[in-house]
Amino acid sequence: MTLPMTASTTLARWERRTQGPLLALAVLFAIAYAVPIVAPAASRDVLTACHVTNWAVWAAFAADYLVRLRLAEDRLRFVRGNPLALLAVVLPLAQPLRLLKLVSMLFLAGQRARLASQVRVTTYVAGSCLGLLVFGALAVLEVERDEPGASIHTLGDAVWWAFTTMTTVGYGDMAPTTGLGRMLAVGLMLSGIALLGVVTANIAAWFIARFEKDDVEGRRQTEAIRELTEEVRALRGEVAALKGTSVE
Repeated sequence: MTLPMTASTTLARWERRTQGPLLALAVLFAIAYAVPIVAPAASRDVLTACHVTNWAVWAAFAADYLVRLRLAEDRLRFVRGNPLALLAVVLPLAQPLRLLKLVSMLFLAGQRARLASQVRVTTYVAGSCLGLLVFGALAVLEVERDEPGASIHTLGDAVWWAFTTMTTVGYGDMAPTTGLGRMLAVGLMLSGIALLGVVTANIAAWFIARFEKDDVEGRRQTEAIRELTEEVRALRGEVAALKGTSVE
């Protein structure tokens, strides 16, 4: 007898089936976002295709959120439990800037990556660090490149600045000069500190688990040696008894 599917089961099935395609679309969005910044002299058709792709991918993630909301047993609880996802869906509609779509896509793609059971924590954290570095660099390059007095003019400059900002080194050789660029810097600083803290915690947890494993293995070997010693002693006692001699 087949049991009827509940709303939670349907929602879980939907999330499993859409994880792969949506993460692939997130990669497509990353490419479409990066091309106009890295190659601003590209043809008009290429730039238009990238713009359309950005909106199409965002629309796919927004539709996924709406479907999940409809399938949720308690919709109010779903909205309360996913405030960043709701903000990411609404944000580009309020002011359709490419930067806002970037922020929304980072939120939505990150949420779907966390839902993927096959994505390990270490892989997710490493991917988040790389994504934050690349998109932070692209975003600040888009904002700062053509501003008078700016120190960030190339992708190499932007990547270097993003790396030193995320790691809180901050050499000071490059810095945003616009208000939006400084807001990006603040977000990158806070996000970088949080992610690096997670990385450090994961490394520490790995070492602790490794030491605990070695300790358990050492205790197991010690116990095996003790048992073997007892068996040898018992055998010696039996042999001595058979020979009629005492065991010293």
